Order: sequence, then C-alpha cells, then structure tokens
Amino acid sequence: MKSFEYFKPRTLEEASALLIKYGDKASILNGGTDLIVRMHDGVSHPEVVIDIKGIAGLKKMEFNENEGLTIGACVTMNDMAQDAVLLEKYRILAEASHTVGSCQVRNRATLVGNITNASPLADTATPLLALDAFVKVFGPGGEREISIHEFFVWVRKTCLQAGEIVIGVRLPNYEENVLGTYQKHARKDEVDLSTVCASVVKADGTVRIALGSVAPTPIRAKKTEEFLAGKALTEEIINQASEIVLSEISPIDDIRASKQYRQDIVKILVKRGLIELSK
Repeated sequence: MKSFEYFKPRTLEEASALLIKYGDKASILNGGTDLIVRMHDGVSHPEVVIDIKGIAGLKKMEFNENEGLTIGACVTMNDMAQDAVLLEKYRILAEASHTVGSCQVRNRATLVGNITNASPLADTATPLLALDAFVKVFGPGGEREISIHEFFVWVRKTCLQAGEIVIGVRLPNYEENVLGTYQKHARKDEVDLSTVCASVVKADGTVRIALGSVAPTPIRAKKTEEFLAGKALTEEIINQASEIVLSEISPIDDIRASKQYRQDIVKILVKRGLIELSK
C-alpha cells in the first residue's frame, strides 16, 4: 500500500472543500471494507483519504410519514439488518444488507459505501432501485437529492459532481408495507460476490423488478414491469415475464459466470420472485 495523506473533517463543508481541493487524488473513507482492500491490493492509489466518520448526523436512521426513512452514510449493514422500521416497512432492503460479506464485514460496511462504489453487483442497489430511493448528497451548492435511477452512470461511475459527498439514502413512505423478495445467487454462499441478484417487489400496487450483475449498472426491468401491469400473476404470465426480462439484460462472461449462465439464473430468480408475490 502506498503512503497517503489522511484527513478527518468534522463538518460536511470541510469534507467537501477537501474534495474540491484534491479532486481525483482523494477518496472518501467510510466503512473502508472496499477502499482499504483495493488500496492494499494495489488497485486504488489515492494520495488523500478523507474520513467522514467524525461528521455529526451521519450515523442516524430517521423515519417520518412525509419523508419516509432516511439512512445516514455511516449506518452499517448490521444496524440496518436489525432496524425495526426497515424490517417492518422495507424488509427487502434489510434482507439484502444481511447478504453483504461476513458478519464482521457488515459491522463496518455501509449502505452508502455499497452504492457509491457503483459496482454492477452491489447487493443493496437492486432493492433501492425497486423502492425508487433517493440519494442525498452534499456539495459546494448545498444539499440535494438524486433519484437512484440517475445515480449509476457506468461501471464504478456515478453522477456525483465535483466536491459532492453522499450523506444518506431516503426511501419513500408507502401506504402499505412493501412485499417482495431479494435473491442473491453466488458461487459459494452469502459471503461471496453475486453472480446475479434480483429484487422483485410489489409497492403501491405495482410490480417492480431490479437486477444486478447483468449490465454495466444495476437496472430496473421496465419492459417486463410494463408487461405485468394490471395482470394477475398466473403461471402463464409469470413464464412470459421471465422470458421478456432476457431482452433487458446484457450480461458478460467473467470469472464468476458465463453470459449464458447469468441469463438462465435471471429467468429462475425472476420467476421465483413473481411466484412468491402471487401467493
């Protein structure tokens, strides 16, 4: 690991100013479960590391009827997996957070860290897409929200502007609790990276399908959702939907799986998720 300069700002303004000053030479440190590993392996070489764990307010989870649930940038996966509101109203995200690495990793890993890496296989990205979440950011222009559908641009690339820091994620409040399943297919077990992951949910009366590891970014299967709109989830409809979804993905061959294998798994996971919703 190469040497680097370390800063631990106490305010968002200070952290943003450091990002502006050092630009691409700087990396944000939160849980560190990805950044530190990449630095140790020689994949990432930041000259400056900006540790945001000392900034007040980023370790909170807050719910209200108007805004929904806001999850701060420093809330860990294990905190999420045990949160009463998340388990009651957005269980699919709690389930996904429980699949991230080992228990020890989840004690440090955060939701915000998982999505800001912008990996196509991020475990928590598909529930957030299915839930129409918003990413809360702070930068030189103050605070703003970005739709999760606009956040991912390409492999490990987001739409964040210069000096912007992700400070949390907001889940809209739904009149009824969200139903659905999160499924992760991996070579070994939950500790491994996903070969394919899928969130199939029903929220506000509509079926949403989000998929990971099958495109340069996590995606929503919009064509499949449109096909399902207003239809009863019969065996025939579910089978048709599991075929339509293949036209929306662009998987690749890599060390974890072949393109064909991923296509086969997508069909299975979507079918399983829709069958579960039909019960």
